[in-house]
Amino acid sequence: MTFTELCNPIFVQSINDYHKTDNVDTPINNPYELKTIEYYLYLKNWIDTVQWHFEDIIRDPNIDPAAALVLKRRIDKSNQDRTDLVELIDSYFLDKYKDVKPAADATINTESPAWAIDRLSILALKIYHMRQEVERTDVSPEHHAQCQQKLNVLLEQQKDLSSAIDQLIADIEAGRKYMKVYKQMKMYNDPELNPVLYGKK
Repeated sequence: MTFTELCNPIFVQSINDYHKTDNVDTPINNPYELKTIEYYLYLKNWIDTVQWHFEDIIRDPNIDPAAALVLKRRIDKSNQDRTDLVELIDSYFLDKYKDVKPAADATINTESPAWAIDRLSILALKIYHMRQEVERTDVSPEHHAQCQQKLNVLLEQQKDLSSAIDQLIADIEAGRKYMKVYKQMKMYNDPELNPVLYGKK
């Protein structure tokens, strides 16, 4: 089994579990053993799924400004949780391949495996929601055709991205590529780096 053959069904499972209630306040019920890679993949997609719906809610033109500010804080925290989890998943790969000696001509990739997996998780969400649009019965034939075309592209993208991720992991395992992970170093959440938070005049 390739790594994305592990990922993709877990992402679908998480999305389907969330939509049993379709409520951003639904507590997560992660079915996988704590601290396993499956556990982290499910958690990663659950965070993405909740945030997807946060982003829908905050775009309501009639949202109460006070509620919008509370939701913005939740989105900020979700973004930080997402980043932390991506870095944790990269740590899994770093540890798994720590004994691989890169070839003399090994190259680095434009992104780490976990950041590519992050895109795969979000792509699963796009596919789920575009499929919902395709299945609507209250839309014009033009809307249906446009959404079906977009869904076809998303499915092709999922196939291509999955293949690219699996190839990257195979290359790291074989020493053809090497990992070098940079922490995100986000500044806006840090009270020592954000001028608004440290009181710069």
